[in-house]
Amino acid sequence: MTNIAYLGLGIMGRGMAANLLKAGHSVTVWNRTPDRCAPLVAQGAQQAATAEEAVAGADVIMACLSDD
Repeated sequence: MTNIAYLGLGIMGRGMAANLLKAGHSVTVWNRTPDRCAPLVAQGAQQAATAEEAVAGADVIMACLSDD
């Protein structure tokens, strides 16, 4: 199983992270607004308190951010 960190859960990020969970991957999510993580946590994602925490130990890091 691939450990994926997903940063940024806007319209596109939420859908992509949900599809990764459906495909059986282990997904850790982080968003600037923590409440946006709740639907994905309900689907099996782990929520990180910080971006640094999210990427620790990840095999793949994906970001869908509005501003770098």
